[in-house]
Amino acid sequence: MLKRVIFLPFLIASICFANFSFLQAQVIKDKQYDYLGRGYLNTITTAVPFLLIAPDSRAGSLGDMGCATSADVNSQHHNTAKYVFNKRTFGVSIAYSPWLRQLVGDINLAYLALYGKITDMDALSFSLRYFSLGSIDFTDEWGGSMGSQQPNEFAIDLGYSRKLIDQLSIAITPRFIYSNLTAGQYVQGVESQAGLAGAADLSLFYQQDFRTKALANSILRAGLNISNMGNKISYSSGTLRRDFLPTNLKLGLTYTMEFDPYNRLMLGAEINKLLVPTPPIYEKDSNQRIVYDAANKPIIARGKNPDVSVFTGILQSFYDAPGGWREEMREIALSVGVEYSYRELFSARVGYFYESPYKGNRQYITIGGGISYNIFAIDVAYLFTVDQHHPLENTLRFTLIFDFVSFNKQEIKRQNR
Repeated sequence: MLKRVIFLPFLIASICFANFSFLQAQVIKDKQYDYLGRGYLNTITTAVPFLLIAPDSRAGSLGDMGCATSADVNSQHHNTAKYVFNKRTFGVSIAYSPWLRQLVGDINLAYLALYGKITDMDALSFSLRYFSLGSIDFTDEWGGSMGSQQPNEFAIDLGYSRKLIDQLSIAITPRFIYSNLTAGQYVQGVESQAGLAGAADLSLFYQQDFRTKALANSILRAGLNISNMGNKISYSSGTLRRDFLPTNLKLGLTYTMEFDPYNRLMLGAEINKLLVPTPPIYEKDSNQRIVYDAANKPIIARGKNPDVSVFTGILQSFYDAPGGWREEMREIALSVGVEYSYRELFSARVGYFYESPYKGNRQYITIGGGISYNIFAIDVAYLFTVDQHHPLENTLRFTLIFDFVSFNKQEIKRQNR
């Protein structure tokens, strides 16, 4: 069991999602900010960060890359628009990821996804993501017991994707989010409640086949996904504090080479950027305390006011970094991956994920593979950290997949991958 003294509702989520800045070892002392942009710790944090975790083992072994990979059952998280390019027409997947397994044994992420192609041009999809934070003994600031609870979060998605032309598709994915971190406990004298939010993803996917003399076939894929666009979330009634959802921009590109009917190699890259305000640098006095104006608002020395609407926050996220353009570029995380497939029966994968040391410092190598036979497939993934520790470090992740040929295959054509 974990024991926590709860002062803020987000303390639990921040601890469990340990790949944010709170676990960084690198600290630059005696420097609020650097006008030349050489760097300082300024990680962006949001509510419900579990929405950003890649739930499936295929992406988990490709450095969390999945926006522009070939369509599969778990496309809902990465790019719903891929479903209409799926080779088969109905599938279901179950994924399980232990979380912080080296520290505790009861925190995990479970994921269920399914899709069905209505026609050759349309597909519907559904997913359920459930994040269990285990059993927690709540205590007050004096150490008195406040009972034991099992906080949890989940999100339910419904997706619709459609081809615009033979090579391009679009999708919309509405989402309901439930986050119960404190189970009704009182936090600083205020009764907490579960956070509720609605959001949506908007995604595009492009796929084009090429034939060359050297290769039997080549496939270029590109993907874009803006995820978790929705209202701010709060954990108490009547509070003035409402936090941004992790609105995120993904851009991906992959190139697949088919050497013959049996051997295929995919190379890919993907970038991610949070579309929420960057924390500004506030004026501080000689005692390093924040200075407030006559309206009791903190005075911003550099950067932009983060207390803005969701739409303004999305636009502002491209130019509000206190360190200027150089810091904005540091907010872009990079994933690269390679996948080798043999006759669609066996796959081997390797990937790498990089995030700036000043923006979270997640850097890790992933490996994995998959075996498929007829309608059944299993994927596994394993993660090695390069610098800072990761909640999935040295943990095996599994995904079970059942992917079916159409029940009415005379009406729905099979796709070429």
